[in-house]
Amino acid sequence: MTDPEQSERLAELEARIAKLRGKSAPKPHQEEHYSQAQLAWRMVIELVAGLLIGFGMGYGLDQLFGTIPIFLVIFTFLGLAAGVKTMMRSAEEIQKDAMTPKTGAEEREKDGD
Repeated sequence: MTDPEQSERLAELEARIAKLRGKSAPKPHQEEHYSQAQLAWRMVIELVAGLLIGFGMGYGLDQLFGTIPIFLVIFTFLGLAAGVKTMMRSAEEIQKDAMTPKTGAEEREKDGD
């Protein structure tokens, strides 16, 4: 074998090795497939977090001002509204991702081929 042929074969081999290493590289978190249960839990957590934050703020203000639980009720409802709004935004984002067409290459990457 001559030297140019050997360097070509070596370059091809290095390219194949790099391609195979790229397949086994960890995928970014954003490209993971989420099951329906994971999406449902995400929405539940967003709703509960909004409620708890509103409850905590209202309770704290009632304690601070020494009032009847008027702030607790108001901020709990505001927290509920914020949680529902966040849930709706997440549902819209999921719907948008589901409606975008995927190419064959993206499907193969997702499946690990």
